[in-house]
Amino acid sequence: MRSQATTCAIVGGGPAGMVLGLLLARQGVRVTVLEKHADFLRDFRGDTVHPSTLELLDELGLGERFASLPHTRVERLAFPLPGGEVTAVDFRRLRTRHRYVAMVPQWDLLNLLAEAAGEEPCFTLRMSTEVTGLLWEDGRVAGVRYRDREGPGELRAELTVACDGRWSAVRRAAGLRPREFPVPLDVWWFRLPPLEGVSGALVPRVRDGKVFGLIPREGYVQVAHLIPKGADARLRARGLEAFRRDVAAAVPEAAGVVDTVRGWDEVHVLDVRLNRLRRWHLPGLLCIGDAAHAMSPAGGVGINLAVQDAVAAARLLAGPLLRGRVTERDLAAVRRRRLLPTVVTQLMQRVLHRLVFRSLLAGRLPRVALVAAPLLRLAPGLSVVPARMIGVGVRPERAPAAARRPPAAARRGG
Repeated sequence: MRSQATTCAIVGGGPAGMVLGLLLARQGVRVTVLEKHADFLRDFRGDTVHPSTLELLDELGLGERFASLPHTRVERLAFPLPGGEVTAVDFRRLRTRHRYVAMVPQWDLLNLLAEAAGEEPCFTLRMSTEVTGLLWEDGRVAGVRYRDREGPGELRAELTVACDGRWSAVRRAAGLRPREFPVPLDVWWFRLPPLEGVSGALVPRVRDGKVFGLIPREGYVQVAHLIPKGADARLRARGLEAFRRDVAAAVPEAAGVVDTVRGWDEVHVLDVRLNRLRRWHLPGLLCIGDAAHAMSPAGGVGINLAVQDAVAAARLLAGPLLRGRVTERDLAAVRRRRLLPTVVTQLMQRVLHRLVFRSLLAGRLPRVALVAAPLLRLAPGLSVVPARMIGVGVRPERAPAAARRPPAAARRGG
């Protein structure tokens, strides 16, 4: 069996894995990222890039490259209520450089990060490489077993980091089990052609317990249809025409284009999970992002939390990795740093599930909306509070100094 070695093996080439790999490589740590797919082209992954992540890209000298990617901007979240539309989340009120959430295909973001990381001599990205197990040595994780196009192999590492998502194979192989929190919903994702008036703001459409979020994208509208937890098979059994009628009833301007959804294979289901590991690490192993704490799509904050985990891990672990020995105390420091924002964000999502989504899915107007609407109309500046929670987070992280780069224009000028 083939055997190689690296300093840090990162399993999963999503946002957390690619950011962690880039930041560690820029600090001189040998990094290998293992991604089981041949490319990053998967539809309806999380495509939100929040203000704090946009600032991180600026710190890394990648802001201009990101800005050149096709993307749209969501500046506020509003709700249709009796008496008129109310803006509940207004990113334009943030005191940050980027006062919006950028909507960009995740594969474009990952390709950008991969290109930047590929410029670093310490970085290796291995696509079509699926991790099949862990290597153990004296009670410590010593790397991973994998399978690629050439067959099975082993990659030994001082530290293995699980960035392979909510269904983490590494977490399962390590015997780590998250605590699950109940959720009332799953999400259907599908596309519609551009619709009149859908731009710059996310305004849900609600009718008879049918909830649709319309997200402006480059050349199309991405639709999130909230459905009761576990109802996917039952609702599909009603037939595609019943689904189209539901869309047309809640979104009248889509009535003429809803037949562009030609089959159920164009309607993708997200099995919503909300969970958290009690222990994020074992000797030689660390879990971050969704592998440590799966987030609900409420607020679209999962990517932001995962990226912030990666930044904190890169800052706290680069030194121990360069010295050649990462202790459990070092790994525990990452959890301590990121536990508060994780717990607070998940608590906020659980409150939203209970006070907002359960009522909407039952066909009722949430009572909290009736209370909040007059306050927001009287003091619209209050909308900056949820904007801060969603767009920036409880504890935003800054890139390590050694990983920062000036903007491309400054480098050209120099």
